[in-house]
Amino acid sequence: MQLQCGARALDLSQPVIMGVLNATPDSFSDGGSYYSAGRLDLELALSRAEQMVAEGAAIIDIGGESTRPGAKPVSEQEELDRVIPLVQAIATGTSAIVSVDTSTPAVIAEAAKAGAGLVNDVRALQREGALTAAAATGLPVCLMHMQGEPGSMQAAPHYANVVAEVGDFLAQRKAAAINAGIAAENILLDPGFGFGKTDAHNLSLLRGLAEIAPGGEPILAGLSRKSMIGRLLGRDVDQRLAGSLALAMLAAERGARILRVHDVAETRDVLSLLAMVQAGPGPVP
Repeated sequence: MQLQCGARALDLSQPVIMGVLNATPDSFSDGGSYYSAGRLDLELALSRAEQMVAEGAAIIDIGGESTRPGAKPVSEQEELDRVIPLVQAIATGTSAIVSVDTSTPAVIAEAAKAGAGLVNDVRALQREGALTAAAATGLPVCLMHMQGEPGSMQAAPHYANVVAEVGDFLAQRKAAAINAGIAAENILLDPGFGFGKTDAHNLSLLRGLAEIAPGGEPILAGLSRKSMIGRLLGRDVDQRLAGSLALAMLAAERGARILRVHDVAETRDVLSLLAMVQAGPGPVP
């Protein structure tokens, strides 16, 4: 399967890696990593993007608004100021497809003009004007499930059947996207691990991952360094590599086509070994 992301094509016949690059001072893992003297350092961020591409990332996902539990919203202008120069720099300076992690219509529109090839929205294009803005770009979109908003989503998440409810929500948002003019083949789905879910909910979603995309839509899975790993294994953020790689393998085995990760080189090794096992008997490449 090929996804046309602006001027660049994305081959999804095998799982691919989306490297995380947050242009924020407060994201849970790499927040502030690309800041110098209180300002976003474009050169530093571009260097990290180049490193991730060299390590095997096909996509670089740029976010200008932290969506960690308890995160506060940022203004439209602040998000534009953080994201657009970085989108342009990475789109022109690397071979990667640039994904913009945003819910803001103006950011969607301006990022597309700056060279983004994918719109990745944790709010599934529910903000006023977001569907229209995304459709106007002609780019593929990733629709994610989140119960509540980042500031309060982990307060008391509840589901009668988390797999069915997440699947139903994503089906409804896919229908809304198609009605807005987004081509069905340009829609990806993300169950939103950790976004308004308990650890038990997250594990249930991973077990039933294929069920959220009965139409065969490509699934994006973001499990890297998640707090669930910390709680389940007793690991701080900088000690979650093993857990992240285990969950990446499980997600890929269950059909995820895009893995959103912080540790690109290590995840590439996981996917390489998985491909060798799935290829069956024969000479090792």
